[in-house]
Amino acid sequence: LDDLPWGNFPHGEKVREAVCLLRAGDEPARNFMGVLIGMCADDSRAAAVLAVPFLIRIATDPHHRHRADALGGLAAPARARYFGVASRDELLLHRSGPQHDGYDDYGVEVTGYPAGWSVAAARDAITTGTPTLLPLLDDSDPAMRIDASYALATAADPGHTVRRVFATRFAMEQDPMVRAALVLATAESTRAHPYEPATAWIRELWQDQAQAPEVRLAAAIGWLCLTDEPVPDALHASVEALATEERARAMDALPWMAAAGRGVPGLLDCVRRMLHPEAPEPTDDPWA
Repeated sequence: LDDLPWGNFPHGEKVREAVCLLRAGDEPARNFMGVLIGMCADDSRAAAVLAVPFLIRIATDPHHRHRADALGGLAAPARARYFGVASRDELLLHRSGPQHDGYDDYGVEVTGYPAGWSVAAARDAITTGTPTLLPLLDDSDPAMRIDASYALATAADPGHTVRRVFATRFAMEQDPMVRAALVLATAESTRAHPYEPATAWIRELWQDQAQAPEVRLAAAIGWLCLTDEPVPDALHASVEALATEERARAMDALPWMAAAGRGVPGLLDCVRRMLHPEAPEPTDDPWA
């Protein structure tokens, strides 16, 4: 831990201290993870990336008291510009296209570093840690299985290995919310590494009335992000019927949905922006 160049990055020493305290496990882990997640939310993730390999070790240690907190935060540096993102064009998207200035679609962090460098480094760390993270999809705690899906969705998977494990786990998973997480993770991985059979499978799920509402809704959102086809009438009707306020709030247990919402449950923001793109943006102005 002390061999890394923490001091070369803005707020690096703060991140190093947070990781040290988290590893020690003596204090509330939420405070330490809040430091890392807060930096990512502020578009200052360059130093937070250095913490990812250590968070993976904590998350995969079955005896560490803060493993759930570590797993819940380790994917934050691997995503950029995802808070409040709920459109078909951007949800589940991994940007990687180089631009004329040599940077990628993420632009530059407030630290001055290209944001894409940080995101790519975090994803590389998660990809390297994939063999140790995959068993967490079988963890006894549903929340751990959800967060493992969320983290693994950022791994490079050109050979579809991770996606096959998602499918295997989905076939045996009983918890509807975890099944929904596996669907969104599959959609995110498929958006990064297109694979038509996976897209077709996700379409079958939102059409399947035997599936739990959470699964059908996750599949509908995922499929819309994987295609530019017009919204089918059947999908429109299904989503409008299933996306109740109560269910949308419950689905904020899924990190994708929790991040997508802007003052409302993330699912409802996705429904508004994907099915009703012509609707005006909501405003927080009480005098509007």
